[in-house]
Amino acid sequence: MDCDIFLVGLNHRTAGVDVRERFALVNHCDEEHWALPCAGAVSEAMILSTCNRVELLAAGTGDVSGQVLECWARARGAKADELRPYVYIHQNLEAVRHLFSVASSLDSMVLGEPQILGQLKNAYRKAVDSHATGVILNRLLHKAFSVAKRVRTETAVASSAVSISYAAVELAKRIFGDMHSHKALLVGAGEMAELAATHLLQAGIDEILVANRTFARGQELAEQFHGRAIPFEQLAGHLTEVDIIITSTGSPEPVIRARDIRAVLKARKNRPMFFIDIAVPRDIDPDVNGLDNVYLYDIDDLKEVVEENLANRRDEAAKATEIVNEEVEFFAHWLSSLDAQPTIVDLIQRGERAAQEELTRTLKRLGPLDDASREALETMANALVRKLNHDPIMFLKGDGMAREGAASRISTVRRIFNLDKNVCTCSGKN
Repeated sequence: MDCDIFLVGLNHRTAGVDVRERFALVNHCDEEHWALPCAGAVSEAMILSTCNRVELLAAGTGDVSGQVLECWARARGAKADELRPYVYIHQNLEAVRHLFSVASSLDSMVLGEPQILGQLKNAYRKAVDSHATGVILNRLLHKAFSVAKRVRTETAVASSAVSISYAAVELAKRIFGDMHSHKALLVGAGEMAELAATHLLQAGIDEILVANRTFARGQELAEQFHGRAIPFEQLAGHLTEVDIIITSTGSPEPVIRARDIRAVLKARKNRPMFFIDIAVPRDIDPDVNGLDNVYLYDIDDLKEVVEENLANRRDEAAKATEIVNEEVEFFAHWLSSLDAQPTIVDLIQRGERAAQEELTRTLKRLGPLDDASREALETMANALVRKLNHDPIMFLKGDGMAREGAASRISTVRRIFNLDKNVCTCSGKN
């Protein structure tokens, strides 16, 4: 392979949100506005731009990283020197390793989050549509997707709740099991409630009700998630029809009290109720937890769940990193085979020429032969060429060896078999 792989990027660790916003390329990733032309040093390219990272992947020869920086800065009306202090640059196998880690969500702000893989697939699709990818990046991206799948299949790096809203819904699932036959009520319509609604829908909840002091905002959130808004003043009257209540208001006093829930439980014939209070100050009277068939969790309970799960994810991340390292080695072997491919072709052609020369001489000496005998000799000659080439080809492919040794192996084979001469000198005399 005559080209190198480079990954040039910045993320939440290297740059603040103001810098990430300034150099974002969200609107420079389609065919019409493609920010990284495949010209000059760059032969293949892909652009990933999210709220937490901007990364440009390129394959080419020469000053690839310099050209990437220039194009990136120019697309944002800046100079490369303004961008350079915030970026990291990975080359060849380190670029491959970083990409596999990103795809597997090992480099995300929230370890194991699932969104990045979808974002990476979308970025790749846009690069393909812009005719910016080729043999190297196509193989690399498809491998990155399979690595991410393997990490999620063989580890639990993404299996535990690591946000308050997600943890709340996971706890509800433990209590009720199948969520399809249950209803939920969101008290409050802020960001926490919106996230909870998202996770409830993903869990398969039957219906979501929203109660908010400002009815219009509650209605807006309910419509967003195909739910139903109820007036805040009628909150108590609707508690009998819901199984899960998640509260996140800014009220200085509890909005749900134990005395209200006693009557609700009687009307529900003591069917279980699950309360999640993620407000500070608390929205639900702590005495509610003393009632039978009621499960009440506050934000401190959920934080313990989140911290425990983050620790579990970190343990699983070590296993995921081993998978990434193993897959990097597999990809390195494939790259080595690309490096060796021209020499393999030369080696095969050399053998075929020699076999054909010797076969022609032999047939002349033998005189007239029937078709079956001629075919048998040709088959034997071709089989000998394949067998004699097998070991040097395996040596060139470097199974079990790092890509860095490919140049030495190729040079050795070319010298031994005299592949850089125009005339094949391997045939014998009559």
